[in-house]
Amino acid sequence: MTGLSDSFQRPINYLRISVTDRCNLRCVYCMPEAGVELMSHYDILSYEEIYTVVKAAAELGINRVRLTGGEPLVRAGLTDLISLLDSIETIDDISLTTNGILLAQHAAELKEAGLSRVNISLDTLKPDRFRQITRCGSLGDTLKGIEAAGEAGLTPVKINMVVMAGINDDELTDFAAKTVKDGWNVRFIELMPSSANEQVSSKLVSVSDMRKRIEAMGKLEPSQIEAGNGPAKYFRLPGTKGTVGFISPVTEHFCFQCNRLRLTADGKLRPCLLSEDEIDLKEPLRSGAPLEELKTLISKAIARKPKGHHLAEGTGRKGRPFSQVGG
Repeated sequence: MTGLSDSFQRPINYLRISVTDRCNLRCVYCMPEAGVELMSHYDILSYEEIYTVVKAAAELGINRVRLTGGEPLVRAGLTDLISLLDSIETIDDISLTTNGILLAQHAAELKEAGLSRVNISLDTLKPDRFRQITRCGSLGDTLKGIEAAGEAGLTPVKINMVVMAGINDDELTDFAAKTVKDGWNVRFIELMPSSANEQVSSKLVSVSDMRKRIEAMGKLEPSQIEAGNGPAKYFRLPGTKGTVGFISPVTEHFCFQCNRLRLTADGKLRPCLLSEDEIDLKEPLRSGAPLEELKTLISKAIARKPKGHHLAEGTGRKGRPFSQVGG
């Protein structure tokens, strides 16, 4: 662990970077059907600017980076950014969150460029329901992406399922069965309410409820996964190679162990996903600020990390959509 810590003595070593606000899906819990107002290309940080921010952060002690979007694979030349980040000696883990639609085409080159592993968002195993939840896209493409990621060595491949009552919660045991049959590492995630998903914001299924349903298949034994130290709590069903993980941002929040900052697609550094507090890095970058000035701004962001969010009290997230802040 690094020497970086916030005012609550939480070690900070992880930077999530939204490389684009564009996405090739329109998931019901992420953005409106018509999409969101897109930023201009000028407003989006260049790969060289992202590299400079990460270099400054690495000198402070950040050693893990995750690339997100929107959908990061819709941005051209993503392997170039990964190669740049991989050249920073103290960055020892580069990961990617994707919906998997384009992953089969790029998995091998991403691995070669220096990507360590992927998380793939998948909320249903039913083709018709996939189109209902994503409003477009093909389940087959995501399944091909999962297979290609494993073949390329982007492991452990983690499958993220946002569980929604009356929409896909009847598939909890189907996904859990994939950890038995195919060795999947599935993470079941509570739905976080936001201004972009008001039509489904009442569909929360608690982690405790998820566990009860899955435990009907067998006792969940505490487990660990070989890479990543995020907020999920991992278990295994008896005799399985795959894992069952639970992420509970609402009912059992994990703010007390938060180790991350977020860089938005347009160059704002956010101490917390669920707060609108931001520090602008784009203007200093484009004004030629030296690395030491960027490091000072990053340190300020760390000092401003709040103790926690207030989702459990019914305070939904407003402001920017998740597609712009690296969700």
